[in-house]
Amino acid sequence: MPDPTTAYAVPLDNPLYGAPPARFRDGEVLTIQYRTDPAAIAALVPAPLEPASDVVMVQIARWGDVPGLGRNTYEANVMVAVSWTNGDRVVTGSYSPYFYVDSDRAMAGGREFHGQPKRLAEVSLTTNGDLIVGSISRNGITAFTGTLPYKTRQATVQEIRGDVDFVTNINLKIIPHIDGRTAVRQLTSRDLTDIDVAGCWGGPGTAEIRPHAQVPLYRLPVLEHLEGFYWLVEFSLVGGVVLHDFLSTPEGT
Repeated sequence: MPDPTTAYAVPLDNPLYGAPPARFRDGEVLTIQYRTDPAAIAALVPAPLEPASDVVMVQIARWGDVPGLGRNTYEANVMVAVSWTNGDRVVTGSYSPYFYVDSDRAMAGGREFHGQPKRLAEVSLTTNGDLIVGSISRNGITAFTGTLPYKTRQATVQEIRGDVDFVTNINLKIIPHIDGRTAVRQLTSRDLTDIDVAGCWGGPGTAEIRPHAQVPLYRLPVLEHLEGFYWLVEFSLVGGVVLHDFLSTPEGT
């Protein structure tokens, strides 16, 4: 008879996702940044987080090799810059109002571990001649298209982190009890570690958003196109911490 106290996911004999930590290898990422209305960002950022920029970052990635996840999985993480303060402690990073993946394993793992708002969608990252193209589609409608000229200039990851620091990602984790009450309501934070960048290029990026009720990026309208980046990377994801526990003290944990 299986011991449920040693399990990290179900089904017990065939868990949906792999146990942490994980090493993301053979990754390529298209990072598109654009300026939006600060009020639009504020409408999506939960207190006690504070918006820290008017820039939206959309990272469309292909992960070629992730144990416990699969080969060639695609995701699109939509992030805005935030800060969190508790006394003398200040954490800055990115908050994800939206996150799209093409794998049920990626969706379940991200939601259950980190509280990432992952939903299934068709995410693509291709190179069409001299143009890198990333897109998010669902229900047969393409809701987001990002473009970047192919490798026009050398860049660094520090440049990418300038407006929205994706290395620290903060999420609102909510899990219900079976009776409908809330079991978990937390702000969680996790860092990418052991980042190894094989190449990074920048150039003028573009973002096109089509209104879509199930992929509502239209709530973060494009006011100004900014620099985009294409980079090759691998990193480790080893877990995170609880910044604020809404069900405990107001100060969190």
